[in-house]
Amino acid sequence: MEDKNPEPSTTANDRIKLNVGGKLFETTVSTLRSGGSDSLLSALSNRPANDPVFIDRDPEIFSVLLSLLRSNRLPSTAKRFSNQELIDEALYFGIESHLRSALAPIPLNGIDSTLLSTVKPSSDGVVSDFHAVDGDESLWVAHGGQISVYDWNLSHVATVRTHLDFISSIKRIRPDVAAVGSLYGSGLHFYNVANGRRVSSAEWVDTSDVRIHKARVHAIADSEGSVFASYDCHHGENCVLMIDKSTMEISSEIGRMSGNSSKNMVPTKLTYVSEMGVLVGSSVMSGAFGYSGYVRLWDPRTRDVVWEMNDPGSGRSSRFGDSFADVDVDLDELRLFKICSKSGDLAVADMRKLSDDPWVYLKEKNPSMRNVGGNGGGNFVIHCYRKQAFVGREGELEVWSRVEGSENEGIANEGLYRRNYVDKVEDSGRGIIKKIEGGGDRLFVTRENVEGIEVWQSSYNSGVVSVL
Repeated sequence: MEDKNPEPSTTANDRIKLNVGGKLFETTVSTLRSGGSDSLLSALSNRPANDPVFIDRDPEIFSVLLSLLRSNRLPSTAKRFSNQELIDEALYFGIESHLRSALAPIPLNGIDSTLLSTVKPSSDGVVSDFHAVDGDESLWVAHGGQISVYDWNLSHVATVRTHLDFISSIKRIRPDVAAVGSLYGSGLHFYNVANGRRVSSAEWVDTSDVRIHKARVHAIADSEGSVFASYDCHHGENCVLMIDKSTMEISSEIGRMSGNSSKNMVPTKLTYVSEMGVLVGSSVMSGAFGYSGYVRLWDPRTRDVVWEMNDPGSGRSSRFGDSFADVDVDLDELRLFKICSKSGDLAVADMRKLSDDPWVYLKEKNPSMRNVGGNGGGNFVIHCYRKQAFVGREGELEVWSRVEGSENEGIANEGLYRRNYVDKVEDSGRGIIKKIEGGGDRLFVTRENVEGIEVWQSSYNSGVVSVL
């Protein structure tokens, strides 16, 4: 029977031959040009068809890349090579963007996430802080007095030694610039990792107050045009400074406090919410009578406090004494999350409807986890990413995910989120979780006194190998 929809035939003029490392390949001009107009392959497509071009590269890897151009996905043979081997060849041929798309993890789903690898700096392997960048998927790591940078493939890009003995906070603020601070040295410092130089510093000074001396940085956040850093002096005087990104000069002082009580401690966590134009700061203190702290929202333009909550002293009356151990912001849903230090319960508040008591305590619906709660120790960490709340309880990692299709799902209610484990039993025994942060479609986790950063993804992709 005659085919009613025959495929268009490929004429001899459409074909082209390449000799890669002594192996002959025959493909079409359109396949080579699909690599992009600026690629080497596109340029080679203009060569005469009967004159094979010799390219002194690995033919086996080229076969993988040619298959990628034909089908927009990596063949099973890609598993024979490391990501870096594939990337090096893709860079040579000018098709790195195609390979990056093929190697990219699927959207992060906490329930299906698996520990993929561990990124370990070559020296001072215990990580003091890190910043996972969502945009370019890079990872900026502080270890000892050094900054190490890893690209989207978690390949090492650079390591810079700073003048600090120990970096306790880090934030990437420009493609090549990191802002770092230390609890053992004064000021906020900006380092260019491309050349290893310190390009600027911001010290908190007040000529009218001699107590403002050698102020240390506790937390860093940034907006499109500014960097925010919380400083405190040894006697407790503290504030948040706003620094202009273009000039790296201090532009204003926000929220100066005495630090004589838990309500006036230096913020140890800062998050800028661009959609609302507010800066969220929080601090938690543990003492003989339990946990205490605050959550505070500032308007950087007016430097006014627009909302605050102090614990203990706010929330439901039945929750008095069960202060939060950690708090974080869901930037996608504009919600605050807090985890209680005694019960381990998780609560959520709509940032657009904040009041004296905005908290809704999430109800456990998973039967297998109803008896999983707090231990009274308060060793809890929370991080919101991609409309999910990841919680570290001692060494265990869990996720609270949105229940899609529920009634009034746009309104914070007790049944809006479902709780599940992310890790396995053997994963939880590696130590207390210190920090959780998402970047790209990966989740990064550090543990107390454990070397390296754990990398979690929702699934393994063809060609992915561990970075150790």
